[in-house]
Amino acid sequence: MSDTNRQARWRLVMGSGSEQLCGSLSGEDLVRDECLGYLYDREYGAGRNVRGKDAGGTSGSLGESSLTVPDWINRIHELFPKRTVERLEKDALERYQLDEMVTNPEVLARAQPNLTLLKAVLRTKHLMNQDVLKAAQHIVRKAVEELMKKLAVDVRNAFQGSLDRRNRSQLKIAKNFDISTTLRRNLKHYDPAEKRILIETPFFYSRIRRQVDRWQLIILVDESGSMMDSVIHSAVTASIFYSMRMMKVHLCIFDTSVVDLTADCVDPVETLMKVQLGGGTDIGQALEYASQIVENPRRTIVVLISDFFEGAPIHRLFAVAKKLVESGVTALGLAALDERADPTYDHEVAARLVQMGWHVAAMTPGELANWVAEKVRK
Repeated sequence: MSDTNRQARWRLVMGSGSEQLCGSLSGEDLVRDECLGYLYDREYGAGRNVRGKDAGGTSGSLGESSLTVPDWINRIHELFPKRTVERLEKDALERYQLDEMVTNPEVLARAQPNLTLLKAVLRTKHLMNQDVLKAAQHIVRKAVEELMKKLAVDVRNAFQGSLDRRNRSQLKIAKNFDISTTLRRNLKHYDPAEKRILIETPFFYSRIRRQVDRWQLIILVDESGSMMDSVIHSAVTASIFYSMRMMKVHLCIFDTSVVDLTADCVDPVETLMKVQLGGGTDIGQALEYASQIVENPRRTIVVLISDFFEGAPIHRLFAVAKKLVESGVTALGLAALDERADPTYDHEVAARLVQMGWHVAAMTPGELANWVAEKVRK
């Protein structure tokens, strides 16, 4: 990197007032500076475009910014690398609440689908007209597809059989390929001239098929605003469980009422677009609903995903929670279900649930899958 380029980058980082140290900007760097100023000059108060002025009072770009949000999105996609664009969009949504990013179809058409944008769409979809909502659903689907690709392997691996290295298999798939036996058994076909082994007969491991009796998995998800990451990961994880056909899966979301979304479980996008974030929290009512759909208590797992901050009378929550455990239901309370598993929750309520026989934790989707798999195989 040349000294000139290095100075320009430092000037972009440090902003207006650093010209004497880093020099002035020109060409595309000047436009980059305007884009950064459009977002980060909000730190100095509404309507101020500090980066638009060079030291000495001369105009460095357009004075007070004339950019619109669609213009800004188009320019940052043209001028900055992907990682920088993602960071700018993240700050626009989370730090400066530029809701126009998710209420304008032009903006949505250019925005990079990711978890941050997905959360913004879910928070603002009630403000969208039909055209914008259609564009938003496309964003949601793209972001969910990426998330499913990341999570599906971990969830499904938890239920796959382990390799049985004592027996051979006629199921010729790559993950069962036994390279050591194949090479050893085919050494007689070594071609000295070509210096390679001709594989006439490949060998494969068999797999121990673990029979999993059909259990019932009831997932209750608190849709309060603080649980946004867990809501998204719950919808995707439930969909993956549902697609495996190994368990009877129910997915319910709740605030002060309970909505059973099991019919939409196959499509997490449909699930998420029905989520209404915010409102009160009635955990006891959600557990009461779960108790009503339990078929065989000793083959049922209830997963409550919540921060355990109860808005309704706490005695009902504890009464129903205890009743579920006493009936034979395996009960798991998750304070967080996401990639970080970094929870904020009511420790006192969680401790009372543990005393009743509940399991309480914070998990990633892969950890939840392993936990469920371990329980149903006992």
